Amino acid sequence: MSEPAIHLEGKRKGSLIGDMAALLPQGGNLSMCLTCGVCTSGCPGTGMEGMDPRRLLRMAVMGLDEELRATPWVWMCTMCFRCMHACPMQVNIPMLVYELRAGWPRDRKPKGIIGSCDQGLRTQGASAVGISTEDFHFVVEDVLEEVRESQPRFKDLKAPIDKQGAFFFVNQNSREPVKEPEEMVPLWKILHLAGADWTYGTTGWGAENYCMFAAEDDHWRAVLEKQVEGVKKLGCASWINIECGHSFYSIWAGLKRFNIDSGVEFDHIVNWYARWIREGKLRPNPDWNKDLRLRFTVQDPCMAVRKSMGDAFADELRFVVKACVGEENFVDMFPNKSNNYCCGGGGGFLQSGYKEARLNYGRVKAGQILATKADYVITPCHNCHAQIEELSEHYHGGWRTVHLWTMLCLSLGVLGENERSYLGPELAEVALP
Repeated sequence: MSEPAIHLEGKRKGSLIGDMAALLPQGGNLSMCLTCGVCTSGCPGTGMEGMDPRRLLRMAVMGLDEELRATPWVWMCTMCFRCMHACPMQVNIPMLVYELRAGWPRDRKPKGIIGSCDQGLRTQGASAVGISTEDFHFVVEDVLEEVRESQPRFKDLKAPIDKQGAFFFVNQNSREPVKEPEEMVPLWKILHLAGADWTYGTTGWGAENYCMFAAEDDHWRAVLEKQVEGVKKLGCASWINIECGHSFYSIWAGLKRFNIDSGVEFDHIVNWYARWIREGKLRPNPDWNKDLRLRFTVQDPCMAVRKSMGDAFADELRFVVKACVGEENFVDMFPNKSNNYCCGGGGGFLQSGYKEARLNYGRVKAGQILATKADYVITPCHNCHAQIEELSEHYHGGWRTVHLWTMLCLSLGVLGENERSYLGPELAEVALP
């Protein structure tokens, strides 16, 4: 792949490459680039703003700090780690992007990302959409009462808040209580059927942390410490993050980055879905799809797969999906698992304001999905869900985008009528409780 030449006027001696080396283990590895272009050829963001991963790195090596600190491409790169995953020398280009973001004046950073970061800092629950803990409590109780009254099987359904000594502390993405409260119900039902002893917390119930995308370490840490405080105050033994890639990674990576000990096991709920199915606590049945033969594929969230838990998580994800929809009705994207392409929803791209660039970035993902001929894309991640749903409309893909908890509850025969917002008409009444 050819690139336009970089022209230099006079000698440049930038500090960026040295600063980066000091931040990376063993003095860093940015200077180990072979200029092979593997990073660029596998990046959906290549060409945007005349930039790509290799060019970005070479400019840093050549001391073009001023130019690098001005390019908006750093807000279009999702820091998905695919370039590093493919690189034979494991050059950490995403870390370079993070440091470049950190160097932007706060008033020039994307307002959507900064606004969500500030809401997480401001609210007791660490909610990125700014919902207060009191309002969260009200919404939970209101939705819970409706389910108990309209669905007799779940007359004893619980969604506790501040239950002292509960085994699980559960985070909740605050998009649901604000925009689609019925989407919380499938999660509650799954926890109920699995016999889980769980609770939300007044402090730190929100799952998101957009301060990580803003590349503001102090603020990233402040939100994370609020979440950790919530777990410790209630004396929980385990901590579950719901289906959300960035919120999982912001905690998983933040605990390591800031050397914070939460005192408990932290895990993604998909791993628990798989465990409960194997233990017989959840018994999904794919027979509902025996005659319909709807075709499903799954998106591997970069944050939960390539950037943290790897193919082991991807395998558990597929185990759960196949148990819900039938192995014969599942088709994988190619490439997949740790080598899967980012959809373009991560890295704060959805909140960055660069919509046209984001949809262009998603062209690769749209092509992957279309090749599967899937009717549905299961997305165990909020940003993936929003982006892939929009890609279907933008590229006239025709697929529907759905959370994993929806398909799990459908296959368990407990998905209520009001919990089917993302399902097509062919599933409006299938397996109604």
